[in-house]
This record gives sequence, structure tokens and C-alpha cells, in this order.
Amino acid sequence: AAATMTFSAQKCGVCFQPPSIIIIYRDNSQDKTRQRIMPVRNFSKFSDCSRAAEQLKNNPRHKAYLEGVSLRQLQKLYSLLRGHLEGQSLAESLEKFRKEETIDPEEDMNKLDDKELAKRKSIMDELFEKNRKKKDDPDFVYNVEVEFPLDEKLESCAWDLESDEEI
Repeated sequence: AAATMTFSAQKCGVCFQPPSIIIIYRDNSQDKTRQRIMPVRNFSKFSDCSRAAEQLKNNPRHKAYLEGVSLRQLQKLYSLLRGHLEGQSLAESLEKFRKEETIDPEEDMNKLDDKELAKRKSIMDELFEKNRKKKDDPDFVYNVEVEFPLDEKLESCAWDLESDEEI
């Protein structure tokens, strides 16, 4: 059987002000649902979202909480943050991300450079993983969805950063 993780991610989202990635997770050892806010530092509209996602996922302080969150998902959150820094609306950023994440069956893979090719491959692997896991894995319970506070007037600064309070 799969080892049970202490924390299982349930939702993750992005907060623009102050820039942070938010995760709602279940603390299985205490049977509580909590929220963790991970401030995003040194990230600008010129930053590489894949690198930022990898750094966050491997950050020793956050690693355990992010186990159930895929790298692509974190990339998506960073790309929305980057879009925001570039002055795009949330809808524009989501649309742009969706376009980039969709594999065009008509596309000639031979014409792509290595970086683009690697990206397509990771999209395919992830789609494959998603489908495979759901079918075979009785423990597959993650429903990690991206949720965004629609009302940006939700002053997220009111939240106590870095604290894991019960919600």
C-alpha cells in the first residue's frame, strides 16, 4: 500500500498581494485542515516559472506540504503571478497558460527546439500519469484544483503569513 503522507494537499492557489502561493492541506496526523502561505520572493515578470516551481517544490521548508502538488500545477500558479506582474488580467493569463499547455495534434514535433520538445513531453507524461494513477491506485484521492479569490479586494495581507492556522 502507498505510504500515507502526513500532509495531503487539497487546493492550491495564488495570491497577488503580497505575492504568495497558498496551499490548503490536510494534516493527517491531527486530522485537521490547514492553510499554508508560501511567500514568493525574488520573482519578477522576467523569472522562469519552471525554475521557480522546482525551487519551491524542493524548498526544505515546504517540501512535505507540496508532495501532492505537481510541478506543472506550481508552474501554472507562477505563470499567473507573472502574468499579473506583466499587467494581464487573470482571464488573459489563464487563457495564455491553457494555450501553452495544450498539445496541438497538428504540430510538427520535429520543428521544435529541445526546450519546447521537453515541455511537450512533460505535458504528455503528466496526462498519462494522471490517467494511470486514477485507474490503478486505490489511494488516489488528490483532487488538487486551482482556486483563486475572485474578489481581489479580499485583502490577503490580513492573513498571517507563514502561519499554519486552522481554517
